[in-house]
Amino acid sequence: MKILVGIALISLAVILGAAYRPPGLTPGAASPEPLESTPGSGNPVLVELFTSEGCSSCPPADELLAKLQQQQPVTGAEIITLSEHVDYWNHLGWADPFSSAQFSARQSAYAHRFGARNIFTPQMVVDGRNEFVGSDVATARKAIAEAARQPKAAITVRAAAPENHSDPSAVQLEVRIDNPGAASVKGQLDIVLAIAESGLRSSVQRGENKGRKLIHMSVVRSLQTIGSFDPKAETAFATNPLLKLETSWNRSHLRAVVFAQNRNNLHVAGAASTGLH
Repeated sequence: MKILVGIALISLAVILGAAYRPPGLTPGAASPEPLESTPGSGNPVLVELFTSEGCSSCPPADELLAKLQQQQPVTGAEIITLSEHVDYWNHLGWADPFSSAQFSARQSAYAHRFGARNIFTPQMVVDGRNEFVGSDVATARKAIAEAARQPKAAITVRAAAPENHSDPSAVQLEVRIDNPGAASVKGQLDIVLAIAESGLRSSVQRGENKGRKLIHMSVVRSLQTIGSFDPKAETAFATNPLLKLETSWNRSHLRAVVFAQNRNNLHVAGAASTGLH
């Protein structure tokens, strides 16, 4: 079931149960066991999915996101995926354990950028430029192919053992961005770091997906801005953030995703990812 929520009235809409099922969308089977993803060989493209375990229309979109990450089906694109579980479904029978108000707010920011009055699940956003129903395979492939043709800033990210730090849960990242001017950026860039975990499982006990066992790919565990810079004034950006990983996270299934996002229009100017195992 797809839920449509007015941006300024999210809480009220949830309480009143402002939900409907769009034509042509039916609940799908549980996602298959996530496999090791194959890195793409083209231009990096960031694909974000706003989803919820409380939404019966979301499992097909979750499955599509997993296939995009694992199979890399679009020629010329390196698809980097993030699954962001919103929290405005939590009052309708099932509290999604991976949900966060931060992701609902991020989705609302995109809605403002796209001039939309409502937010909904499942919603896919490609490079901050295009949005559509998250289970629409044809539209996803087209949007990713278009995004892959856009010039991008060169981003590199690497995980390393932290110096002078004995905590085994700590990871040092080396992040560098070169040639942001190639992306024709106008305005300040925010450098955003997401930690995403795959292979997460849920046995849903209530709500629209009651009785289903769900498996998730690229679930965002943390999302933070680690810097910003102006491409007009600077030719490169570098930082070395120290991460503290939660003990409940499976490190062998974690990835760090770094992307540069235009503060004005939310277009993604470049992205990169690395494993943390």
